[in-house]
Amino acid sequence: MRLLLAAVSALTLSACAVGPNYVAPATRPVAAAPFVSTSVAATPAAAIDGDWWRLYNDPLLDRLVADALTANTDIRVAVARLERALASLHEVRANRTPQINVGGSAQYGRLPGAQRAPGADRENWNVDTGLDVAYEVDLFGRISRNIEAATGDVGAAEADANAVRVAVAAETARAYADAASSAERLGVAQRIVDLLDRSVTLMKKREAAGLQTPLDTARIAALRDQRAADIPSLQAQRQSALFRLATLTGRAPQELPSEVAARTTTLKLDTPIPVGDGQALLARRPDVHAAERRLAAATARIGVATADLYPRITLGGSVGSSGSGFGNLFGANPLTWLLGPLVNWSINQGPARARIAGAEADSKAALATFDGTVLNALEETETALTVYARALERRAALQSATDAAETAARITRARQREGQVDSLELLDAERTLADAQASLAAADAAISRAQVDLFRALGGGWQKA
Repeated sequence: MRLLLAAVSALTLSACAVGPNYVAPATRPVAAAPFVSTSVAATPAAAIDGDWWRLYNDPLLDRLVADALTANTDIRVAVARLERALASLHEVRANRTPQINVGGSAQYGRLPGAQRAPGADRENWNVDTGLDVAYEVDLFGRISRNIEAATGDVGAAEADANAVRVAVAAETARAYADAASSAERLGVAQRIVDLLDRSVTLMKKREAAGLQTPLDTARIAALRDQRAADIPSLQAQRQSALFRLATLTGRAPQELPSEVAARTTTLKLDTPIPVGDGQALLARRPDVHAAERRLAAATARIGVATADLYPRITLGGSVGSSGSGFGNLFGANPLTWLLGPLVNWSINQGPARARIAGAEADSKAALATFDGTVLNALEETETALTVYARALERRAALQSATDAAETAARITRARQREGQVDSLELLDAERTLADAQASLAAADAAISRAQVDLFRALGGGWQKA
């Protein structure tokens, strides 16, 4: 026994894990540089905070996102997959400990008289018991590489869960913003229809008085009907956003808080978005971390496959007893024991080398996936920054147009009070202003969506989950 323990210690100390040791891939310096696309509403001075939605200073949005991160079904699925990966890691780690099996059997039977011992019963129980212990000496690192691979799988599953959290937080904010902006646009559309209703009424009066042709009245009526047709679409958009928000927060549609539907103004952000730089982005994006962890797992599996080229050594022992009757089980029955090593080594190494080649190909694919994920993260962020900047520029132009339309409407009202213009010209000026306000509301909705897209690209929203 002492010689066996000494051998185990020597083998363990001299063991080495075959296969390549994992080294995290280096990111090119250009990928960690400041972003190309920046605007006055985005600053690289600081990295985004994890709870980015709090920048809107909307307690209701904060509560909805917290509900989504707790009850969303996609997150529950991702967490369950993480738990599955952890269970696999625990299973692999258990191979480092001795495997102990206890067995026993009992059979009742009758022996022929010639086989019966003098004084023994012809009918009796035949009992066998045994204890087997086996321990695989991880001389070439098969077990340790398996643990490395399983650890990489756990890291990837955890990062996948965080990526789902990022998506859920962003989609929750987007649904909330879409519902609010649709309500605001719906109000503007209704005002336009009301103004056109007044125009149609006035045109009919002028037509009856012979001051207007039926063609002019028909044109105004057609315009009114066209604008009225926008209202059902906006109503459907608003309801769809509310239903989507309910699903994201783990609720049935009728369970959504009433105050969500009560909001009728688009989300506004008054402070620049802190975007940081490429280095902070890659460190924060969970999809990049997941790709890196999968590369680590794939690299470790090369070592697992390589270990099959070498002998697998198992130290084992067994002790047991066999005899008739339960009373003699631990007494008169003979006790047997065995102790020694077991060596398995496949001489035909073609299959093992094929598995090594396959594992190396998987590692190359994982490295390419990692590189592609890094590039995709940079592309998404740069695109989101560009779209956001252009949306702000468009909104500024529409604000200028709205200001001009408002000035024109104010002058027309003053001239109408003085009798210089008729009511129809005033209604036309009011309609022009309402059209400008509708375009401005649509621009605000586009900005809120662009903000959420940018926040999602920056990868925040999972740190405190």
